[in-house]
Amino acid sequence: MLLTSIYNLLIGPLVLLFEFIYSMAHKLTENPGLSIIALSLAMNFLVLPLYRRADAMQEEERQTAARLQPGVAQIKKAFKGDERFMMLQTFYRQNNYKPYYALKGSLSLLLEIPFFIAAYRFLSSLPLLNGVQFGLIRDLGAPDALFHIGSFAVNVLPILMTVINIVSGIIYTRGMPLKSKIQLYGMALIFLVLLYQSPAGLVFYWTLNNIFSLLKNVFYKLKNPGLILSILFSVCGIALAAFAIPHAGTLKQKIAYGAIAYLLQYPLIIVLIKRARDKKGKHIQWKEATKTDKTIFYASCVLLALITGLFIPSSVIAASPAEFIDIRAFSSPVHYLVNSFTLSLGLFVVWMAVFYQLVSPRAKRIYSIVTFVVAVCAVINHMFFGKLYGTLSPELAYSTRLQYIGRNNIILNCIVLYVAIIVFAILVKKLPSLVSSVAIAGCAALFAMSILNVTAINREVHKIEKTTDFETVSQSASWNLSKNGKNVIVLMMDRAVSAYFPYLIEEKPELKEQFAGFTYYPNTISYGMHTNLGSPALYGGYEYTPEEMNRRADKSLEEKQNEALKVMPINFLKNDYEVTVCDPTYAGYGWIPDLSIYDDYPEINTYITMGADTKDWYAENVKEGVYDEVLSRNFFCYGVFRISPVALHKFMYDRARYHDLTNGSVFTQSNSGKSKAVGYRHDFIDAYSTLSAYCEKTNITDSDQNTFLMMSNDTTHDPMLLQEPDYVPAETVDNTSYDEAHKIRYKADGTGFEIQNYTEMAYYQVDMCALMQLGKWFDYMRENGVYDNTKIIISADHGYSLNRLLNCDKDDVCNPVRYNPLYLVKDFGSTELTIDETFMTNGDTPTLAFKDLIENPTNPSTGKPISNEKKLEETQYICDSLYDTLRNNGNTYSSPTWIELKNSNILDCNNLQIIGKGVLPESAK
Repeated sequence: MLLTSIYNLLIGPLVLLFEFIYSMAHKLTENPGLSIIALSLAMNFLVLPLYRRADAMQEEERQTAARLQPGVAQIKKAFKGDERFMMLQTFYRQNNYKPYYALKGSLSLLLEIPFFIAAYRFLSSLPLLNGVQFGLIRDLGAPDALFHIGSFAVNVLPILMTVINIVSGIIYTRGMPLKSKIQLYGMALIFLVLLYQSPAGLVFYWTLNNIFSLLKNVFYKLKNPGLILSILFSVCGIALAAFAIPHAGTLKQKIAYGAIAYLLQYPLIIVLIKRARDKKGKHIQWKEATKTDKTIFYASCVLLALITGLFIPSSVIAASPAEFIDIRAFSSPVHYLVNSFTLSLGLFVVWMAVFYQLVSPRAKRIYSIVTFVVAVCAVINHMFFGKLYGTLSPELAYSTRLQYIGRNNIILNCIVLYVAIIVFAILVKKLPSLVSSVAIAGCAALFAMSILNVTAINREVHKIEKTTDFETVSQSASWNLSKNGKNVIVLMMDRAVSAYFPYLIEEKPELKEQFAGFTYYPNTISYGMHTNLGSPALYGGYEYTPEEMNRRADKSLEEKQNEALKVMPINFLKNDYEVTVCDPTYAGYGWIPDLSIYDDYPEINTYITMGADTKDWYAENVKEGVYDEVLSRNFFCYGVFRISPVALHKFMYDRARYHDLTNGSVFTQSNSGKSKAVGYRHDFIDAYSTLSAYCEKTNITDSDQNTFLMMSNDTTHDPMLLQEPDYVPAETVDNTSYDEAHKIRYKADGTGFEIQNYTEMAYYQVDMCALMQLGKWFDYMRENGVYDNTKIIISADHGYSLNRLLNCDKDDVCNPVRYNPLYLVKDFGSTELTIDETFMTNGDTPTLAFKDLIENPTNPSTGKPISNEKKLEETQYICDSLYDTLRNNGNTYSSPTWIELKNSNILDCNNLQIIGKGVLPESAK
């Protein structure tokens, strides 16, 4: 942790800067080689003021050392031992010189080391360079090996880089002492050794840096180097406008090239204006920075570090700590905050302080004003803008893809920031002491609020740790199925869409054989669109519909959810079944199920399985430890995104990749239409990796012990594009040919459905994936002789808003697909896949599970008998309310909208209508 923090402070911010600049260049050029050139130019011009100041300080040090050298030599000649030391100390003090000032002579070298490490870290492992040819370089991701001597490959780029470095050093060190020359030539040889076997992209970048350094040294030897350099910029801008813009592929590229060409004219204009002012003596005289200015600067830096790296990330985690807990190797998500905060401190405090210390004394005042204004704008952006982008996932991806930015919002943000810049810039100049106090108070407030967030996180984490037996979270979680007894399985597939099923089994006919024995009930409803509304009845029966749960206002929703989750396990346990429960939905109303709700029944085997296999899946398919690495980085990047102007939000967000070019596609899939995508969705992998391991988790026994297994899985809940025709996750998905050949999916009766967009395709594919994995599990049961003696109920808690599936034009809460869950039932000995249009609800699940097995089952919490008579009523009442159990967790559902279903037919959207909000109307009771 300590080494990671040091890395984040010194190197991490530079790596992010490299990544951000390269990402921008690559989006513009779409060429990895040209992007390296752009990166080199950008970085060199960015740090040019630093190196110029470092060179000036080195020159001052050399002149001082030369001036003091006669005196030092005289003292060394005349004195020895302690007396010499004391005399030298006195001599230095009299001349206002301290021995450590000698380090100024190595300042350029000290600056070069972290930039070299950052470049090495970034470019040596950049996937975009692998296999890419650029000019004579065959592969930017490997040593260049431009020619061979026999079987020995000669890497030319490192040799060329060293030659250029030495030539540059010869020019730079002309007239300097031998010590300085040896230092530079030695470094050139060290870089040759370090980079000889490095990827060509990295060596190409460093070669470009050396060329830039050579040109810089040549320019410094010329008269008026600034004028010559600005003229060169101007010529490059004109050349870019003349040659690059006409050949740009897209309008976006033409605009970008034009903007760059326009900006390249500015250095010449600024130099000419400055020279004109200098001649007339009218240039602006800035006062040197005062102690108050320095306080404003450092307080503003700390404020930026706090809001970006600590306050914003801690607010996200505090909203739902359970979502950020690694359930297999329990640890607090606070470690994400440590990483993001150290990155933020590194950028805004360490490196901004380096820049601040190296700028001229007069420029420090400007620097202080700019930094404070930026900090104020950051607070404004976070507090008042960017709050309507939808639900944020644990991978820091918004559900809406930032579609609510809006032109008016951008204009308003620009006006507010413009006013803030003017007002606070004036305040810094007129009332610096007040501004200093405000900046310090802002730091204190942000730190206090961050501590409150961290306290809330730790409190919730301790609660989860106390109520969750993490020894049950293991790949070794398993369950038994008996060859000679009777087995009952109830599987809740979250958000599985019923109307897709007929198309899925026609596209993959083998599913008909694998699901032989099941009855598909297309005319099935759930009583709510969200899990907290639709799952209680699935687990507990009709006492747990939203209507009935709201009537029992004497108990909390959490208590009633827990009751529902106990109905089937306890009834089967009391009838001598071996009972296993995996991932009981919202047990304890927690994101991570609270298995302690079954503590009164120690005979029940309880496990948390979803997420238990994820790390191994990533280690096998991506790389080990990648999740923590990416999320730690992205928390800081999310903070930067939130403090940015609204106009930059979409660019900074970068489809939730935050310009991560190394692992950015691992947890957030980015799609191009309905057939192409890059990356994974972490939530999907959590569920898929577990579902695909069901065969390994199933133990077949020869006993006559009856068994009951109740579990849930989210594979169908989290849509992402999969690679067809196998419907498996892949880092790069391209289904263009397959989708063209299967443009229309068909039912058995010939009815066709053309999938038209990403959402429809992604849900279709994850549903197909789930069925195919379940089919493998059922084949495993058949092979081991337990399929026929197993009753299986597969039910979703709700559907999703895919209104075209049922030919319904309603896109509001009356869209029937929202309340139409997949419902499949296989009884003992059933052999055919059939379709039954009998009206069903997922509240029938307990009744069907108990059928012919348990006589007169009752609810163990209320003592009432379990029955399905409720569905025989003419009208059913569906509820729409908040899905968030952190906010919707009172005794009744919050601000519910009630929808009436008539005629016991969900397949006709005309049967649905809103009948009221809030309390269920008396006429409906």
